[in-house]
Amino acid sequence: MKINLKLNSLCFFALLLGKGHERIDFTRSKIKYINVLIFIKKKILIMWTNTSKNSQSSQYFVLSLFVAVIFFALLGCTEKIVDGNNQHRSWEDYGGSPDQSKYVDLNQIDKFNVKELEVAWFYPTGDNKAYQFSPIIVDNQMFVLAKNNSLVALNASTGEEIWIHANLTGIARRGINYWESKDGRDKRLIFQINDYLQAIDATTGKSILAFGENGLVDLKKGLGRDPNSLVRVQSGSPGKIFEDLLLLGSSTGESYMSTPGHLRAFNVVTGKLEWTFHTIPQPGEYGYETWPKDAHKYVGGVNCWGEISLDIERGIAYYPLGSPTFDYYGADRIGSNLYGNCILALDARTGKRIWHFQTVHHDLWDYDLSAAPQLITVNHNGKEIDAVAVAAKNGFLFVFNRVTGEPLWPIEERPVPSSKVVGEEAWPTQPFPTVVPPISRQEITKEDLSIIFLTEKEREEWKLKLDSIPSGLYTPLSDKTETLAMPGPVGGVNWGMTAANPTEGTVFVISINWPSVYDKLLTLDQLQNRSTKVPVSTGNSVIYQQNCASCHGVNRTGLVGPSLIDIEQSMQFNDFSQVLISGRGDMPSFSHLRDEEIKELYDFLADQSRNQSEGRGKNTSEIPLGPVVAVGGASGGLEKRTIVREGGRYGAPYPDGVKVDHGRMYLDEWGLHAPYIINPPWSEIMAFDLNKGEIKWKRSLGEDSEANKLGFKNTGVMRSTRNGMIVTSTGLVFSTSKDGNIYAFDADNGEELWSSKLPAATQGLPAMYEENNRQYLVIPAMAGPLKFGRGGNTLATDKDSDPQGGYIVYALPID
Repeated sequence: MKINLKLNSLCFFALLLGKGHERIDFTRSKIKYINVLIFIKKKILIMWTNTSKNSQSSQYFVLSLFVAVIFFALLGCTEKIVDGNNQHRSWEDYGGSPDQSKYVDLNQIDKFNVKELEVAWFYPTGDNKAYQFSPIIVDNQMFVLAKNNSLVALNASTGEEIWIHANLTGIARRGINYWESKDGRDKRLIFQINDYLQAIDATTGKSILAFGENGLVDLKKGLGRDPNSLVRVQSGSPGKIFEDLLLLGSSTGESYMSTPGHLRAFNVVTGKLEWTFHTIPQPGEYGYETWPKDAHKYVGGVNCWGEISLDIERGIAYYPLGSPTFDYYGADRIGSNLYGNCILALDARTGKRIWHFQTVHHDLWDYDLSAAPQLITVNHNGKEIDAVAVAAKNGFLFVFNRVTGEPLWPIEERPVPSSKVVGEEAWPTQPFPTVVPPISRQEITKEDLSIIFLTEKEREEWKLKLDSIPSGLYTPLSDKTETLAMPGPVGGVNWGMTAANPTEGTVFVISINWPSVYDKLLTLDQLQNRSTKVPVSTGNSVIYQQNCASCHGVNRTGLVGPSLIDIEQSMQFNDFSQVLISGRGDMPSFSHLRDEEIKELYDFLADQSRNQSEGRGKNTSEIPLGPVVAVGGASGGLEKRTIVREGGRYGAPYPDGVKVDHGRMYLDEWGLHAPYIINPPWSEIMAFDLNKGEIKWKRSLGEDSEANKLGFKNTGVMRSTRNGMIVTSTGLVFSTSKDGNIYAFDADNGEELWSSKLPAATQGLPAMYEENNRQYLVIPAMAGPLKFGRGGNTLATDKDSDPQGGYIVYALPID
């Protein structure tokens, strides 16, 4: 009896110790912790009965053993029973943490002192590439991409280089993954490059050749199609680490016969494929009946190219999935097309489906899900519910119970317009959330037409156009006339543009109002005939005008795509050729171009740049200066991949035995050339209180300098994709903006509390971390020139002193 009382007293002491332990959120973890204590107590009682009860030394031995076991159990169990909130005290993941909330529980920077932030250090990239990379920070090391796509380890407190793994051409643009073994001896960086997986030792910077086959895992294998026929697979997003698995999506292209978007998990130590989920169901799998027979043999897409979110306590992964291909005409995929445009919850360990919800049926508008699903806890109808909120390109925010998939508020299936194109069968209804307001504008009226950048004559012309062409949400494209879509295919909301305070039920969203004016759908004959008749502007090649100008601009300064000025200084011909053939990120494949045409295009771009800026830039084949420990990754990983380019841009023929009733139709471009036709705001940041299902506050994000000159304020910025946020436990929301500033807003009301001008534009996600008792904010600012106004004008700069992009790190002054 005495020993039982003593053990109970020690258990109570251990409970207090656990409750006060800084690494355990005791509210969520106490059941697991108590079970550990009960188990230890039972074992000690058994030992007690096997010792001499009259021996005082035995009694002291057993009690001391119990105290020691409790102590070591406390230390050893913290990682296993740590609450999800602990993930918010570091930035070891792309997006900050497994849940992708971009939330940090750090308290040094707050609403009162944020205005004192100053530059602590700056690391220049050493080149003029437009990086989208998002840094991660582990054990006072920051891993960044710089110096001709080299992975660089920096001292996170000073910016000093630790090691450089040089010239990793073709590495996934947005980020990498960090993993370490339980004993902390094996620390590795895992990333995609040239459609392979590779691993690097995070301590030494050298390739791990025991990973995969001589350091390579071929991502083109295991997809049910000839690997040599697959134009591209790797995603720009890095995937997500869960336990010893890398959960990975893909970027598949958007043409007919694109790569299928299987979801896969690879072992982080061996590279072995552990499980696969078919997003285009195969015979016998759930959802197969939502497609034509054998659709899995030829339909592509339905891929996760965006941001995966993890509930690490439950082991559930939430995937935002894209649309099937071809994106704008679906006569060869009649049906609702599961799992296209779904939020999909999978068991992260096995890949088994838990639940799904389709946000767009039979997508004809490229309304992918790409932004990170936000995992929050809300008070809903008097109950605490763990929820997931999904922001979509179509301007809707969907909110579900994250365990069951049940919507928190009703989602109604409402009738939408039918298609008038022969062979197409648009789905008759689409899901509309109730209660929760839209994120962005979903229509254009005559009153919305711009009074800033349209002349009065142009306004009248657009008014007539609005009366004469199809428009409105879910209006299918036409083969007879133009179609106006609002939002267009970039959103709404795109990757990187969601964040949350997970425990308060608040979700933060950056949205853009960017219409798309689609030209009519074309048959293959019409498309090819049009390509031979494209007018060529002075100084532009026919190849460039036909294939590149719609995204990169007639003058190569960039529109939807980046500037191609000085392309020869930032990309060698072999790299350029690989990108043209395979595509990259939002850029489609141009595998229909012959090798001699690609060379002609490259020479044209190089000649134009030399005419404008003789001698600028560096030879990107050189090994950069600094502590280089390795070059080029695992052997063979940079070799040009063989691609069978049958069909090229227009898509390979359907497989033998597959019958499709109607021919293919095509879209020449995405119609994103006219964002200026609507009044501002063009970009906005907002906070949703999802305890109530309402917008807490909303404001414009950034300023358009050309509109400001005309007297207009609070405009937001046009073409404002690729922004990122950080939310802090001290009530701040940091956000990048396409006007070249980083802003800090009050999370409660949206008031601007601080801003700072960046040395260059930004496209990657910002990060926040704490080292040596100092809290840092790092912004990747190396994304080329800023673009403003109707024509995407760049700010005038001295051509001989272009600003050097890099990673700019802020902190509070040291007392």
